[in-house]
Amino acid sequence: MRQSEPDVIVRDPIWDTIRLEPVPLRIVDSGAFQRLRHIKQLGHAHLVYPGATHTRFDHALGVYHLARRALALLAERGQLERVTATDRRLIPLAGLLHDIGHYPFSHALEELQADRIPGHHEALVGRFLADPAVAVALADIGPDAATRIEALIRGASESPLQGLVSGSLDLDKIEYLKRDAYFCGVPFGEVDVDRLLHAMTVAQDAHTGSLEIAVHEKGVAALESLLFAKYQMFRNVYWHHAVRAATVLYKRVVSDALDAALLEAGELVGQTDDGVLHLLAERARTCASAGGQRVGRWVEDLRRRHLPKRAAEVVAADLDQVDVGAWIEFDTPLKRRAEEQIARDLGLGEGQVFLDYPEKTAMFGLDLLVVRRNGRVTRIGPGGQAGLIGLPRIADELYRSARVMRLFTHGERRSVPAADLAALAALDTEDILRRLDSGTALLSAT
Repeated sequence: MRQSEPDVIVRDPIWDTIRLEPVPLRIVDSGAFQRLRHIKQLGHAHLVYPGATHTRFDHALGVYHLARRALALLAERGQLERVTATDRRLIPLAGLLHDIGHYPFSHALEELQADRIPGHHEALVGRFLADPAVAVALADIGPDAATRIEALIRGASESPLQGLVSGSLDLDKIEYLKRDAYFCGVPFGEVDVDRLLHAMTVAQDAHTGSLEIAVHEKGVAALESLLFAKYQMFRNVYWHHAVRAATVLYKRVVSDALDAALLEAGELVGQTDDGVLHLLAERARTCASAGGQRVGRWVEDLRRRHLPKRAAEVVAADLDQVDVGAWIEFDTPLKRRAEEQIARDLGLGEGQVFLDYPEKTAMFGLDLLVVRRNGRVTRIGPGGQAGLIGLPRIADELYRSARVMRLFTHGERRSVPAADLAALAALDTEDILRRLDSGTALLSAT
């Protein structure tokens, strides 16, 4: 390491001061990392919450900061004696780099069918770690630093500190809930960060003998509040109806652009929010196809906040007696065919209907060691544990109250009975295919 390089202090509205040492500073100064300044943390949420213009850049610095704080607290208590010095150095860097592969507008494009994009943002990390400036900075840690950091980010590392980067209580969750709530101006994401950090420890799994990040029993209440904050943020911010309206329109813009050959999937990697919209708008101007022209109009609609409107919605909790067809949950060609048929049913043009049923099955996922007051180490799974942590046992009910199936129309507003949408959702793949092949109206024929 170049010892003469000074540390740099960054002022942050959430954590006050963040100290960047020479290696992370060189990473931050790289073009690959600076791109994160131009990717909004919450995608299109700023169209609903005007303050939500914070970026992946801000968030990554925050995770790096929390990683340093967590390591310092663990070291003070002698919890890192069996953790190598290299592992300790890698954790803050993994926190800093965990989002470096993100697509424009964050997670939206990862909802497209898997073969439409080059991969999940974590699967793209390796490409960005190979950036010359990043690679040179990481070489100061060791020749295998990039490989080990990628494993940490993808949750595939054998490091005892893996849980700080990817796990039930990882620092990413703590940071984004705190930051997102602050910039959205809502009280839902309040997390007792100090309590959680002080409750973290390293414990040994009695079954595997491996060391893992764990939490003391005294921190369980703070952990429950974190899980509930996550639920509140999904219900009120991440899955707000207008946020989802913008998201489905953006996904359709990109999907249709791929179909119209306005861009190739690989061009989405390394783009910024404004960059991808500008690229699509410019190419649409010279595209003669109807699909290409539609892309251009919809890019302008996104920029002007002309969003699809709700025609119907059904809370997942109201679908308890409905076996929801798998076709409606994912953006597939079959779902697109159904949307186009519904558009015809409603007297709308091509591309003016969107079905949306977002999913986050791991919203309350738990796989975490807890050190009890008597010293016994217990593993908590998805079901929680009686007398210790109860929230996971009601997770399904909370998830179903946050999750909403919606039918949106664009250009012209329509109203559809919620019962018709629920009946549509109950159709299985064979039913949908049969009705589509016969040209049967999906809404009126349910």
